[in-house]
Amino acid sequence: MGKVTGFMEYERLEEGYKPVPERLKHYKEFVIGLDDSQAKVQAARCMDCGTPFCNNGCPVNNIIPDFNDLVYSGDWKNAITVLHSTNNFPEFTGRICPAPCEAACTLNVDDDAVGIKSIEHAIIDKAWSEGWVQPQLPKHKTGKKIAIVGSGPAGMAAAQQLARVGHEVTLFEKNDRVGGLLRYGIPDFKMEKSHIDRRVKQMEAEGVVFKTGVLVGQMPEGSKVTNWAKDTISPEQLQKDFDAVLLTGGSEQSRDLPVPGRDLDGVHFAMEFLPQQNKVNAGDKLKGQLRADGKSVIVIGGGDTGSDCVGTSNRHGATSVTQFEVMPQPPEVENRPLTWPYWPLKLRTSSSHEEGCAREFAVSTKEFIGKGGKLTGLKTVHVEFKDGKLVEIPGTEKEYKADLVLLAMGFVNPVSTLLDGFGVDKDARGNAKASTEFTGGYATNVPKVFAAGDVRRGQSLVVWAIREGRQAARAVDEFLMGFSDLPR
Repeated sequence: MGKVTGFMEYERLEEGYKPVPERLKHYKEFVIGLDDSQAKVQAARCMDCGTPFCNNGCPVNNIIPDFNDLVYSGDWKNAITVLHSTNNFPEFTGRICPAPCEAACTLNVDDDAVGIKSIEHAIIDKAWSEGWVQPQLPKHKTGKKIAIVGSGPAGMAAAQQLARVGHEVTLFEKNDRVGGLLRYGIPDFKMEKSHIDRRVKQMEAEGVVFKTGVLVGQMPEGSKVTNWAKDTISPEQLQKDFDAVLLTGGSEQSRDLPVPGRDLDGVHFAMEFLPQQNKVNAGDKLKGQLRADGKSVIVIGGGDTGSDCVGTSNRHGATSVTQFEVMPQPPEVENRPLTWPYWPLKLRTSSSHEEGCAREFAVSTKEFIGKGGKLTGLKTVHVEFKDGKLVEIPGTEKEYKADLVLLAMGFVNPVSTLLDGFGVDKDARGNAKASTEFTGGYATNVPKVFAAGDVRRGQSLVVWAIREGRQAARAVDEFLMGFSDLPR
C-alpha cells in the first residue's frame, strides 16, 4: 500500500450532509463528497492486510485495495479503470449501496472500516468530470440479436457488456424511462436520475437500443405494480425475433398486509407512493398524486423502502411520520468479533430518519380503522419472540392516528405473468428458476431464455443486480458464440 501505517495515523472521515432544513426544501442530492485530498487520506487507511476480505464482501468483487492505492498515489485515471473492470455503474453503488465491503474490511474488526464507498463515489465523480467515461465500441459485430426485458441495474449491466462484444442488444422497459426501480423506486434525494441518463447516452453510443413504454406480455388483473406502458409485445414474438432473451425485471410484487380495513382509502403500497414523486420530479404532470401534505403518516416496514417513504413524506410536509418495524430493536453497536466479515445486525439510522421520524419496534398492526371508507387510524399490539415465533404481548394494544399508511414490507416476487408468458419454471418463492453455475448458469428451462437479477434471486441490492447482469451477459455470450471473453 502507498502508506503502510496510514490506518494508524488517520481516522475515518464520513461524507457530509447539507443541513436538514435546507435539504427538506428540495429533492436533490445533499451528500457532500470527499475532495481529492480527503479521498487520498481515506485511501491511505487501507491496510496491507494480506487477505482483502473486502473483495469478497463486495458482490461485484471490486478490486478495492488496488483502487485505494491508486487514489493515494493520485493516479485517478487508472483508479477508474480498475473500478470499471468489475462495476459498470459505480455512480449508482457509490450513492446507494449499503457497502457490505466495509463490513468485511479487516480494519473493521476493532476500528472504523476504510471509507470504501466514499472513495468509490469520489473516483467515479472525478472520472465523469474529467471526461474519462467514454463509449467503448465493439471491435466487430457478431450479427446476434439479444432482447433484454427490464432496464434496471441488472438489465443495464448485461446490455452494456453484451453490446461491447458486438451483439445487437435491445432493452425493453414497460415504463416511460430507463432505470427500473433505480428510476421509479429510489428517491431523487438519494440518487438524481441524471446519473442514469448519461449512462443511457453512453450505452446508446455503444449500440444498445432502448424501447421504453413497452410491456412484454401482460400484467395481472388489478395489479398495483407501476406500469406506464403504451405498447405491448408478446413473449412469443421476442423468442421469434431474437437469438436470446434475458429477463432482468425487478421483484415488484409488494408484500401485502391483509388485516381488517385494508381496503380503506389511505392505505397504499410504498411503490404506489414513491414512483409518483419521481415522475413529478422529472417534470411530468400527474393528476391525483398521492401525497403526505398535512397528514399523519405511518410507514409499516423498517427497511430502505420504508426509509425512502419517510424522507419523501417529510419533503411533502407531513405533520408527523412514524415508522413501524415488526422485529425487535437491534443493538446500536454490532458484535464485530462475532459477525465480521459478514453483514452485522445493528440499528441503522438513515439520513431520512434524522430528518424527523418516530420509530417503533416489535409492533404488529392488527387493524386499520376509518370512517366513511376513509382511513383515520390503526390498531397495534407489541410482539415478542417465544419458541421461535412472534407472539402478541397481552395488554400492549394501542391506537394510532393516521391519515396515510404506506406499506413498505418488502417484495415477494416478480410479476408472475412475465414468467408464465415465457413458460419459465419458478422456484418456491415465485422467482425464475435458474442457477448461477459457471456452466449453464442463468439459463432457464426454456431454450435461449435466461434470467438474472431480482427476477431470479428475489428482492436484493443494486450491487447484486449488477453482478448478476454481468455474469448473465457472459452466459448469454457463451451460449451464442460457444465461448466468451467477458469477465465473470
